[in-house]
Amino acid sequence: MRQYLIITDSGCDMSPEDEKRYGIDIMPFDVTLAGESMKERIDMTGEEFLHRIAETEEIPKTSQITEFRFEEKFEECVKEGIKDVIVLLINSAGSATYQNAVNAAARMKEEGRTGETSFHVLDSRTYSLGYGYAAVEAAKKLEAGQSMDIVLAYLEDWFDSCELYLMLFNLRHAKKSGRIKAAAAVMGELMNIKPIVQMIDVETKVVAKPRGEKKAVDALVDYLMTRAVPKTPFIVGRSLANELEDEFIKKYEQKSGSKLAMIHSVGSVVAANAGTSFIGVFVKGEKRS
Repeated sequence: MRQYLIITDSGCDMSPEDEKRYGIDIMPFDVTLAGESMKERIDMTGEEFLHRIAETEEIPKTSQITEFRFEEKFEECVKEGIKDVIVLLINSAGSATYQNAVNAAARMKEEGRTGETSFHVLDSRTYSLGYGYAAVEAAKKLEAGQSMDIVLAYLEDWFDSCELYLMLFNLRHAKKSGRIKAAAAVMGELMNIKPIVQMIDVETKVVAKPRGEKKAVDALVDYLMTRAVPKTPFIVGRSLANELEDEFIKKYEQKSGSKLAMIHSVGSVVAANAGTSFIGVFVKGEKRS
């Protein structure tokens, strides 16, 4: 009997290298962009996707993973005799994917179709590498021989404290997606404002409005110093603003003493709301009740 498997969705944005190295099963989202349908991570890499989005005025549309697809996946796990299946999924505030997985697991259990397999379905309450990083760390802990209970406690703690910050250099997508009101976005563009957007659980809000790219990077570093638990690792979701991202990483490491733990290109979910030019950072804040 295989002891465990970690399943997540393609919104996790982890690298293909980590996916393969730790045997993580990633279920792809179906994405539509400019009339073309594709499977995320299969038909196009995250970086390729960002370049495609930059070339069109449209916002990509992502379809939730259905109960039927989860049930098929879970049935495979039971057939293979996997003892524990950890399912880490995109924030339920932004997608019905998590609830679909919960429903599929519950229905199988009620009908007596789970056998000896236990399904642990977790709402990450975050996006992108916020749970992609957690999936990889969980895999490392399990590989090192840590118990399932300890790993599940780690995941709950991380999701109770993970905070996402987006510094937007272009407000077009945020305006279209509704993350920033249209009037505010127009005014922001006129005044060269590069807003810092905080996304925690179900809440999204602008927490600072620095002007100009260079000042904005410094402002992001300073703001995160007030939010992150000292000396804890941070994660960066790559956009196409690579020079500014690299500048931020260097300054934040120097000033905070924290180390970059993971960096990889984001995919359709983040790009649909933030566009292709931003700095996306995940930090460990104080634990929320």
